[in-house]
Amino acid sequence: MSHSKKLSEFSATAICGNDITSSCLYVSALTIAYAGQYAWLALLIVAGVLFLFRKIYGEVVGALPLNGGAYNVLLNTTSKSNASIAACLTILSYMTTAVISASEAMHYLKGIFPSISVMIATIILITLFLLLVMSDISESSVVAAVIFTLHLAAMLLLIGSGIWFVLKHGLSTASLNFRAPLQGGFWTALFLGFSTAMLGISGFESSANFVEEQKPGIFRKTLRNMWIAVTVINPLMALTAVMVLPIGEVVENKEALLSFLGENTGGSWLATFISIDAVLVLSGALLTSYVGVNGLIKRMTLDRILPQFLLKENSRGSSPRILLLFYILCLSVLFITHGQLGPLAGVYTISFLLVMIYFGLGNFLLKIKRGRLPRPENATVASVAVAIIAVAGALYGNVVTHAAYLIVFLQYFLPAIIIIFLLLSRNEILKYMLILVNHLSKHFKLFAAISRLHISRNLKKLTEQEFVYFTKGDDISILNKVMMYVEENEITKRLKIVTVLKDEGSVSDDFMTDLEVLDRAYPDIKIEYVQIRNATFGPETIKRLSDEWNIPINFMFISSPSDRFAHRVSDLGGVRLII
Repeated sequence: MSHSKKLSEFSATAICGNDITSSCLYVSALTIAYAGQYAWLALLIVAGVLFLFRKIYGEVVGALPLNGGAYNVLLNTTSKSNASIAACLTILSYMTTAVISASEAMHYLKGIFPSISVMIATIILITLFLLLVMSDISESSVVAAVIFTLHLAAMLLLIGSGIWFVLKHGLSTASLNFRAPLQGGFWTALFLGFSTAMLGISGFESSANFVEEQKPGIFRKTLRNMWIAVTVINPLMALTAVMVLPIGEVVENKEALLSFLGENTGGSWLATFISIDAVLVLSGALLTSYVGVNGLIKRMTLDRILPQFLLKENSRGSSPRILLLFYILCLSVLFITHGQLGPLAGVYTISFLLVMIYFGLGNFLLKIKRGRLPRPENATVASVAVAIIAVAGALYGNVVTHAAYLIVFLQYFLPAIIIIFLLLSRNEILKYMLILVNHLSKHFKLFAAISRLHISRNLKKLTEQEFVYFTKGDDISILNKVMMYVEENEITKRLKIVTVLKDEGSVSDDFMTDLEVLDRAYPDIKIEYVQIRNATFGPETIKRLSDEWNIPINFMFISSPSDRFAHRVSDLGGVRLII
């Protein structure tokens, strides 16, 4: 995806904002179904939890401003396998969000044009947005911005019409609603309402997955803007519904509550307007999924978790193979479920909440393992703990309420994670295949010879890729950790250990002795030591060495820099922190 045109505050907010603000189309009704007249309170508590996550995300992405979200922070604080689990959950969340949003949008469209086929229209919509995102992110952001502006206007108009309706007709409906008993009591209803209402912040994590496409300093502003929108719109929308409609009618019309609310407060014109807005903003949420997953899968591919052919870019700078892969996955899910949203909701619910928990855990790991890394803000340990507990509680509430969701989630998640772990272990698999082929060579000589050649070529291609570790003359304990990380996380047999020296500086004799010890301790990895003289470690040197050695920057490692480091991690172009 092209990085020549960075996204402005409004454009970036619109891309992820369409997803998070489209939630009011369904979350108000769902929350009222559990929390009744106190749904607005449950949604306010969610806004409070989201306020905590603003600093959690701000600290993590401020310290590591690279695409990938939860995957990125775990990659830089733990192992590739742990990061891959978070990536799987994020992709599942995007996949189900895309299909649900597209299908819901076409259900609203069917309300305007009853003759259309929802299934065919959903396929057409998913295809149209594939072509839009392939064109260029900057162009698709214009579409997102128009949709976002219209949606905010529509929601404020609907809330305003609700206030006018109450002023005109009085509080009789509201009075009856607030005297109605709550099933299971106040606290149980509030907890279940809160658990359901947490689904109304899906999309908050999206901005972290395309942070590299945003102008400097914009990311934290997108978090603030999304939080303001959710805090204002969602509780007010639920309160408006409770003030205008009997709770029984809210539950009966939960599929299209807001257009029903519009018909009651403003007439058929407002209901139609809200339906048109719903079609557009849910389509915008589909755009968010495409943009977010593109940034994540591209990062995973650069890290050699996924096949390298996915990186091929078109003349517009987008990655059509990544987008086509996601498009095929979305269509397959649509066909497998026959457009039934229930099973998809289960996958989406659990995936999204687990991604939020992973991000909170990533923040803890960043504090523990990368404490010296500069960051623009700090979330307190207590606030991170409260946020994680709150999301874990919401996850528990959803699983208890819909136990079948967990089974459906596992049916999608387990195959996905098995595929990822097979890809991570592909060098070991190729070695076993080579052994098997050698056993078969007695009976199938030609087949074995061709297979052996093909497998050996692929194995060599995987293991011959060089990696680089930049050292300041670290002691043997640090260098040993580097070797352990490379051995456990990377498919390679070649590592350059590089020291960048100013003027006529030199490294100690002890350091050179330590390197010899390492070379003997790790016989499977060829260590090459390189001194770069009369240079300063920084973005220019990294870029020059990357071009000269033909080694991608994301295959280069450093230990965590201190707050006295002259550059931001984001300036280094994707160098990974491993110590």
